[in-house]
Amino acid sequence: MMEKVRVGIVGTSWWADTMYLPSLVGTKKAIITSCCGRNEEHAQKLAKLWNIPKVYTDWKTMLNEEPLDALIITTPNDTHCPITLAALEKGLHVLCEKPLALDYTEARCMVEAAKEHKAITMVPFTYSFLPMTQTIKGLLNEGYLGKPYHLNFRYNANYGRSPEYSWRFDQERAGSGSLGDIGSHFIYLAVWFFGAVTHVSAELCTFIERPDIDPSGQPYLRADDYSIIVLTFSNGAKGVVQATTVAHEPTPWGQTHYFDLHGSKGTLRGWTDWENTYKLIGAKAEEQQFQEIEIPELMQDGQQQGDIQKMYKETFRKRGQMTGEFIEAVASGKTCRPTFEDGAEIQKILDAAFLSSQEGRKVEMKDIC
Repeated sequence: MMEKVRVGIVGTSWWADTMYLPSLVGTKKAIITSCCGRNEEHAQKLAKLWNIPKVYTDWKTMLNEEPLDALIITTPNDTHCPITLAALEKGLHVLCEKPLALDYTEARCMVEAAKEHKAITMVPFTYSFLPMTQTIKGLLNEGYLGKPYHLNFRYNANYGRSPEYSWRFDQERAGSGSLGDIGSHFIYLAVWFFGAVTHVSAELCTFIERPDIDPSGQPYLRADDYSIIVLTFSNGAKGVVQATTVAHEPTPWGQTHYFDLHGSKGTLRGWTDWENTYKLIGAKAEEQQFQEIEIPELMQDGQQQGDIQKMYKETFRKRGQMTGEFIEAVASGKTCRPTFEDGAEIQKILDAAFLSSQEGRKVEMKDIC
């Protein structure tokens, strides 16, 4: 059992600032020893804000010089595999952002290396830690739906509407666009709720005209900004996951999320606009009206609280979900979820979806290797 876990973070973007650093500061066993970012001025500002002692601009130097127990990787997708493999070789435990890799081949290498070095790993599929999805998972475990029939998840976002270059829509750097960036979140939820996937059909689209060259002047392949995926589960159930980055969503975070799940014994339906609505309803097969389902973490003095953004932040910063669980797992030597193996299985589905869209056919999961 470690009393303290020495943590370094590679990637000093807004997401590190918003998600990981506040969570680490709120985790008693975590000591943030260092951060690494390509933009030294920005990295120094972040280090000053969060009282991080050491700043690096090269992750290889950081791994060679800094005594660490764990590493958090929040960099673009094309760097996930090399940084992870180097960290594992140094004996570190690793939390790596999703999607885990550029493709399933890379993801499997990361899984095997983690096994070889007996590392604690996590792929942060954020939405599986939130109160609504936790409540849905609990109801499914209790048999609320009975035999699963089908699910329909929609992730609407607007950050892809800008025509400017973004690495998130550069195939070489991201692997895939909307599919991997936000679709992977809801694909993970679909698998978490309904189980293993056997077949995938998908269509990936690009609506926004972006520059033909990247900032360095090199041509690049533009990744999808809209994706729709049809999943067949091993239990016979079906699922549809739609992920768009080009929806006009006039909400505080430019997002809305929708969840529909149906089975032999009933229906569950949830949605949020991350402003005024965070709601879950359900109806058993014998009921003629939907009933609102209480989400326990939102209840206070018998009333459901309305500050949805505060709930989101407190889930990770005060309740110790996700990042805190990773640190606790490293300290105790126990596993946490989602693991690299979970992330690799989602990567396999992403690869199947990409192949399905390219070839216009249904793809069997066993064909992805």
